[in-house]
Amino acid sequence: MGLRLGIDIGTSGCRAAAIDAAGETVDSERVAIAEPRRDSAAVEQDPARWWEGVRAAVRGLTGRIDAAAITGLAVDGTSGTVLVTDAEGEPLAPALLYNDARATAEGAAIDAVAPPDSPARGAGSGLARALWLLARHPEAAHLLHQADWIAGRLTGRFGHSDPNNALKTGWDPVAGEWPAWLARAGMDAQRLPAVHPAGADLGPLDPAVAADLGLPATARVGAGTTDSTAAVLAAGASEPGDAVTVLGSTLVLKVVCAEPVADAETGVYSQPFGRYWLAGGASNSGGSTLRAFFDDDRLAALTPSLDPEMPTGLDYYPLPARGERFPVNDPEQEPRMAPRPDDDARFLQGLLEGMAAIEAAGYTRLRELGAPTPRRVMTLGGGARNPAWSRIRERALGVPVATRPAAEPAAGTARLAPAEGI
Repeated sequence: MGLRLGIDIGTSGCRAAAIDAAGETVDSERVAIAEPRRDSAAVEQDPARWWEGVRAAVRGLTGRIDAAAITGLAVDGTSGTVLVTDAEGEPLAPALLYNDARATAEGAAIDAVAPPDSPARGAGSGLARALWLLARHPEAAHLLHQADWIAGRLTGRFGHSDPNNALKTGWDPVAGEWPAWLARAGMDAQRLPAVHPAGADLGPLDPAVAADLGLPATARVGAGTTDSTAAVLAAGASEPGDAVTVLGSTLVLKVVCAEPVADAETGVYSQPFGRYWLAGGASNSGGSTLRAFFDDDRLAALTPSLDPEMPTGLDYYPLPARGERFPVNDPEQEPRMAPRPDDDARFLQGLLEGMAAIEAAGYTRLRELGAPTPRRVMTLGGGARNPAWSRIRERALGVPVATRPAAEPAAGTARLAPAEGI
């Protein structure tokens, strides 16, 4: 029986998951990677740390499963994270993460020429960060997204992407092309990757990489996707009105829509999803904010003391640092997490209530733009395991909240991997 492998690479960890022909997860492996470096508006990460995480996760997994049965792999990465490389794929600088906020001048140049509904507008776009990097590394041969670079390491061939990763770098998913206005924003089209449909066969594994990872050299690599789309695939969302919230390092919201909706002002965009579209956005709030105050053990110890039926009234807007993307797009948005009560449980509940309010505001914003009202919200990520948070969110959202803690984005990405017979 053939197996397919999905790799979910983020900012703090990498997970690899193998699924069988029925789409069921056979096994998975997660490893931590070094946290990004933060310095005021700068948020950088060494791409070598990503590859170390991929190697460790895949090798850990292949040591426990029938690796010879793997027919294909696919990779998802953080949307909006970009890097520049030479012709051989060697990074020329640290990658700029999705929340690096230095490209203000580049964002202004984009806004002067981009269509008003383009998700590539503004200083928070992947395009703005790409232009910032290229201005400092004009010798670069490739502009790549996180998942693109990992796929390139797997195949030995760089310069390929997918519509979802390319969206915030300016790709037009309706026309199916890199639009002409990118040149007026200062982007050299020769540096941009070729864009393939998610799941398209990019070719076989590099033989040396296959041997290193314990994979068959016959396995092939499929074009990947973003972490949030992988989460939707894993959750099983399929029809308009199905919504997915990912409670990971950040708070990601997606709704399946019959038609695309977009609003660059509030960071809303749509991307292809089979015969439908996925509309959504991502807040900078999320698990990274919680981890600034509590580790996993402390969170587990405090959770039984939470009382979702008795709101704290603390009115927090939890953020890890200044800057927000959605439901408002404001790089100057300040965190609001004061006053802090002496009771840690009350403080934690206030943070969770603040995140639930952000989530509710996000779905309200999507509805105002034409997306359907969620009929149910499926939840992935580490936060899905917290029953008190689920109840707090259910009260804020007013619709059933179904947790899918075992539905890993890596397993969703595995659905894009080439299957036997390709």
